[in-house]
Amino acid sequence: MPTPSVAALPIRRLTLRDLTACADLSENRGWPREEHKWGFLLSAGKGYGIDDPDGGLVSACAVTEYGPHGRPDLAAIGMVLVAERHARQGVGRRLMRHVVSTMGTTPLTLHATPYGRPLYEELGFKVTGRAEMLRGHFTPDGPTPKIATRPATAEDLPSILRLDEEVFGSDRTHIITRLPAFADQLRVAEERGRIIGYTAAWPNMDTHVVGPLIARDTETAQALIASLAAHTDRPLRTDVDVRHEELLAWAKGRGLASVAFNAVMTYGIGDLPGDWSRRFAPLTVAAG
Repeated sequence: MPTPSVAALPIRRLTLRDLTACADLSENRGWPREEHKWGFLLSAGKGYGIDDPDGGLVSACAVTEYGPHGRPDLAAIGMVLVAERHARQGVGRRLMRHVVSTMGTTPLTLHATPYGRPLYEELGFKVTGRAEMLRGHFTPDGPTPKIATRPATAEDLPSILRLDEEVFGSDRTHIITRLPAFADQLRVAEERGRIIGYTAAWPNMDTHVVGPLIARDTETAQALIASLAAHTDRPLRTDVDVRHEELLAWAKGRGLASVAFNAVMTYGIGDLPGDWSRRFAPLTVAAG
């Protein structure tokens, strides 16, 4: 029998049983396998994919919803991948159209590489911002930030959740409550017993990714990054909103180099909710 056309293959929901196939697909396109991140996205959100009749996946992506359960007020799309041998055949466009249709009136956001941006623009996504990826070994230099930081405790979780919803603009309880298990470090900044920022460092291949990074101001963000760096030997990686010019310059002066720029795009909403001035970096660009 002839092999079915890729255009005719069904799109289905992915589960944690597809973790290895998702990692294989990442590797096929020259990305790191990122099994730890794939596991997080598939458990905290929804995966969509197309099975390859010859085994593995033709295509995959992850969708992370925020807001009331069953009535999300924002969703992030990430990890949009098409196997090399099926590239440039409209598979990614078909998968994205399916996701946009499935999400109905829910506003959407994603981080687009220069390669993927034309497709998303074709589908109606608009560029509303930019993020700069930094990577490198952090080297302390200059005066130490005076903001007090410490490891987060279980008792901090309600305060972290309140701060996160205020700054992010949507309820991320199902994401934030997974951080203690997902991340190697979860730290808070506080002043007079009040939490004014928090961040996490989670393992991704040979690096520690800094995110989310929520902070009252740049000095607080600096203190949180420095505190994470003091407790790891791995290079740090993070994606900072380019409007935070002071933090970017500070990080570059301490060993983190610019790797790439991604466009922050939205669909069905003019701009992201929340307070960008206190939102320095996402948990991961795949989940916002």
